[in-house]
Amino acid sequence: MATKMPAVTTETTPVAHRGAITATIICACVMQGLDTTIVNVCLPHIQGSMSAAQDQISWVLTSYIVASAIMMPLTGWLAGHFGVKYIFLGSVIGFTIASALCGAATSLTQLVLYRMLQGVCSAGLVPLGQATLFTIYPREKHGQAMAIFSTGAMMGPIVGPTLGGWLTENLDWRWCFYINLPVGALCALGVFVFIRQTRSMRRSEFDMFGFLMLSIAVGSLQLMLDRGQLKDWFHSTEIWIEATIAALCFYLLVVHTATADERSFLNRDLLKSPNFVAGSLLMFGVGMILSGTLALMPSMMQVLMNYPVFDAGWMMAPRGVGTMIAMFLVARLINRVDNRLFILIGFVLTAASLWQMTGYSLYMGSGPILFAGFAQGFGLGCTFVPLNLLALSGLPHHILTQGTAIRALVRMLGGSIGIAILETQLTQNTQIVHSRLIEQLRPDNPLTHALLSAPFSLTNPSGIAALNNEVTRQAAMISYIDDFMLMLIVVLASLPLLLLVRVPRRQPVAAAAGD
Repeated sequence: MATKMPAVTTETTPVAHRGAITATIICACVMQGLDTTIVNVCLPHIQGSMSAAQDQISWVLTSYIVASAIMMPLTGWLAGHFGVKYIFLGSVIGFTIASALCGAATSLTQLVLYRMLQGVCSAGLVPLGQATLFTIYPREKHGQAMAIFSTGAMMGPIVGPTLGGWLTENLDWRWCFYINLPVGALCALGVFVFIRQTRSMRRSEFDMFGFLMLSIAVGSLQLMLDRGQLKDWFHSTEIWIEATIAALCFYLLVVHTATADERSFLNRDLLKSPNFVAGSLLMFGVGMILSGTLALMPSMMQVLMNYPVFDAGWMMAPRGVGTMIAMFLVARLINRVDNRLFILIGFVLTAASLWQMTGYSLYMGSGPILFAGFAQGFGLGCTFVPLNLLALSGLPHHILTQGTAIRALVRMLGGSIGIAILETQLTQNTQIVHSRLIEQLRPDNPLTHALLSAPFSLTNPSGIAALNNEVTRQAAMISYIDDFMLMLIVVLASLPLLLLVRVPRRQPVAAAAGD
């Protein structure tokens, strides 16, 4: 029993600055989350400023996502080799410098390179922050810690569209990057002053083959998803090559991880945890719903319903309010209620909001959008904390950072794959529905003449153009509804995974030990 006492004192060493460390981590997560969504709003302005084509400007987003996805699994090894503090500090400083360079870029090539650097530095912010909170908070307070962390992580994506629209309209698109500078400086100061370097680091050898296979697989998959719609998917040789490379590298990574010694890049202990595997799969679905909705709703409101950029941004705010309220409620009840019940309630509420969204129309007011956004945000907010807690709380300390990095990667892939599928279905269904609606608009159809009125007509060019524009709008609205229905199916199909999740039985013991 006496041998355990030094471990307790070392665990409580950084707790003296727990509040400051938590605030620093939240600022870093807000900064990282903000940058993933704020650029989407100002992208058309960047395209005009750089005189770039549509396929060229997409690299501003792709370079960031690919670099971040490739570097994210490496975070665990770097933290174990050099320590969490130094990697976290380097990531914050590098992200801040890259943001300044992005704002000062004078060409598209420079902007893409600086965005790539920004993605490399952003990869470790969320995993390292999450792992640090698990370290400085006792097990019985992990739920509260994850609620605070998730609130900060969600603030960025929710505030991003509104802030990006305001900065772009009133200042310039470059301020979407400059906004990170004061936040990054405060975060760097907080990491340097309050986070202490850990001494118990495992300096395992670097598995270069595993890292290369995972990097090439993730990079090829992201390129395929980003360029698939532009290249007409598998009618293009480029897409076939990228898909083949991604599948082959994923296969080699699985074989290597299963047959290699203990130095494999992906720790096999992660795959031995049913909670981690099931929680990661559920987080994949959550990432698809969250990223898919954030990608679809602004374009639907601006293009189909003629909302201004700023209005479309602030109408996403109730989603964030619902998320924060849910996470604060969950934090107070997390130790009294079965965590799986929160996940079930969250997924049911999310499904109900998506069901309501399948009833959207072009002539509705803002009420259904605000209500569905709040309900969906509340439902997703009920899932974040329990999913993180069940999947990560029981992992050994030496693989905790890698576990958080892999889960962040899975959520990012869920968002990327979800957006690619939803955007493809949106484009294809719009064309299909448009052709079917046009088939009924014929001069020999008596219903056509009974329903058509000015400015629509089948005889003069201006009336035909107005009619075609309205048919396109209606077809697009139906396609958005089909996307919402697809996300509803994903949520319902994910529910059986809850049967694989088990509540750790060691929590009461840990709580008692902490007392």
